[in-house]
Amino acid sequence: MWDFDIGRTMGIMARTMPFILLRMAVYFGITLAYIVGTGGGAGLGYGIGHISADPTGYSVWGGIIGFGIVSAGVYWVREYILYTIKAGHIAVIVEMLDGKPMPEGKSQIAHATDTVKARFAEMNVLFVLDQLIKGVIRALTGIIGGVAWLIPILGLEGIARFINTVIRLSLTYVDEIILGYNMRIDSQNPWETSRQGLVLYAQNGKTMVKNAIWLSVFLWVLAIAVFILMLAPAGAIAYLFPGALSGWGIVLAIIFAWAFKAAVLEPFAITALMQVYLKAIEGQRPNPEWDARLASASSKFRELKDRAFGAGGTQAA
Repeated sequence: MWDFDIGRTMGIMARTMPFILLRMAVYFGITLAYIVGTGGGAGLGYGIGHISADPTGYSVWGGIIGFGIVSAGVYWVREYILYTIKAGHIAVIVEMLDGKPMPEGKSQIAHATDTVKARFAEMNVLFVLDQLIKGVIRALTGIIGGVAWLIPILGLEGIARFINTVIRLSLTYVDEIILGYNMRIDSQNPWETSRQGLVLYAQNGKTMVKNAIWLSVFLWVLAIAVFILMLAPAGAIAYLFPGALSGWGIVLAIIFAWAFKAAVLEPFAITALMQVYLKAIEGQRPNPEWDARLASASSKFRELKDRAFGAGGTQAA
């Protein structure tokens, strides 16, 4: 079974309610922006389309353009979301897992913001680090979870690919776990400590992947349930959209389910996995053999090592 404490995880979720509410405001605000952008674009396109014989076609293109504009806006604020919301929430979660009290006379969000700024003075540094870690995760999928080579029997390649896909999905939160590791050890060289954290994750890969798969199952079942519940209001919204654009109701239901997953379910998963990770690595040191395996498999990991060495870290053999 799993190794995390569901009760403790729920307790930390409740204690970080200011961040849960902030995440809900941001992600559901993004959902509303998609609804307004898509619906507004469709309505505008439908109105303009009356100058031709195909107003429905114009409405579809108007909706697509509105959807694209909102997507571009979300893309440009992704660094802010990572720096202020995700990193801040992780900083507080780590402190609570270690039993540290929140400072008096200061809001939880303000304290978290100061903590993140102390570790990552520039937003761009955290963003680049996050992208490098995500690049290493692709190599981790093959190193930790690759099972195709274990199934040489003809005809089982499809099963191997399916299992690898499940494992890849289970590694979604590795970057958040490594960010939490950086926060916990008060890193002065995040490139070096991220390298160490990834090696520690890899050498405890079996334990981490087992728990991550359980969490992935829980989260996707709940996200699908939310999607099904949202089909009714999404259908009502789709009814208001003209013509062929009514199909966007399903898209909006998917976006709402994504927002709920990002706002509520992801923090639960991160908190649970952080418990498992901190317990698993207790008393351990990064294994040079795993360091070498990651370096041989991932150019992003090699870049991480180069940046760590350039920032004054100790380059592993």
